[in-house]
Amino acid sequence: MTTPRPRTAARTRARHAAVPAVAAAALLALTACSATGGPTADGATAGAGTVTLVTHESFALSDGLLERFEDESGLSVQVVQQADAGALVNQLVLTKDAPLGDLVFGIDNAFASRALDEGVVVPVELDAPAVQDAAEHAVPGDEDGALTAVDLGDVCLNVDTAWFASRGVPEPTTLESLLDPAYRDLVVVPDPVTSSPGLAFLLATVGAFGEDGWVDYWAGLRDNGLQVADGWSEAYYTDFTAGGGDGPRPVVLSYASSPPYTVPEGGDAPTTRALLDTCFRQVEYAGVLAGAANPEGAAQLLEFLLSDDVQADIPVAMYMYPVSSSVDLPPEWVSWAPLAEKPFTVAPADVAEHREQWLTTWSDTVIG
Repeated sequence: MTTPRPRTAARTRARHAAVPAVAAAALLALTACSATGGPTADGATAGAGTVTLVTHESFALSDGLLERFEDESGLSVQVVQQADAGALVNQLVLTKDAPLGDLVFGIDNAFASRALDEGVVVPVELDAPAVQDAAEHAVPGDEDGALTAVDLGDVCLNVDTAWFASRGVPEPTTLESLLDPAYRDLVVVPDPVTSSPGLAFLLATVGAFGEDGWVDYWAGLRDNGLQVADGWSEAYYTDFTAGGGDGPRPVVLSYASSPPYTVPEGGDAPTTRALLDTCFRQVEYAGVLAGAANPEGAAQLLEFLLSDDVQADIPVAMYMYPVSSSVDLPPEWVSWAPLAEKPFTVAPADVAEHREQWLTTWSDTVIG
């Protein structure tokens, strides 16, 4: 197709088009819908009952998977959805004495330390084959394993390769290259205050330039004509030259998995490329909520999220990479959506300690 996959992809990417973290605590309205879920660890049928999954607004699995979980487990699943990872964690903290459900999915590594510090999740014993793979993405300091990694993705700058080729302009390759006057007025990113991928990119710059350098870097982007959009969807679909909206900016913040969805109909290669030297890796976790009414059902549902069937479905349904190393990625991902070899990192504890300060400093520097 000529533009990134319609709004199914946009919806999943917009999973990270957050409400402001500072306002999230005021968002108490939750949307609930019923669904069903997956097999028990030993394949036996568990007793009937309800398990409530608290998650972000873009949780999705392909038709039939959750229904099969209901059939095989005897459980029904109620899904309670919140806007994004930041709002989700805020809600869990606000309601930890009367938890909203039994299992949470969608806490990412920018908010994981807060969830652990607030004690909103508790450890659970798991037997799924993917547990060993998930352990490779454990939150530092979470020795008890209260949070279990389920999927991951790299937030990276993407470029419109056709735009650069048609103008004979070399594509940028690194964060530093975007400060070159040759790229003036060419870059758009979502606001980190209102967008989770925007926050991930802010963290990438902290990881790249350190406490002493990231502010100057953003000042340089600002002076070189940086455009800031409210969210990922606006940046990609409106401002990006290859996003379908005839936008003016050929460099946009998106995901390493975005390029496969820009293969033109009848074409054999994407029209965009992710800059893999500009990435920050997001990891999404699940955990049994402290005080859960049905912790056994929550553990079964977490096992299901780590099952081969769900792990293989994650790239299709949620446009993220599975943590499992035993499932096959879609062929187009293998060809055009590699993960970064050395994504930038920031310790979750540092994010928890400095996140609000960094966001305030960013706003003062870039927005004024």
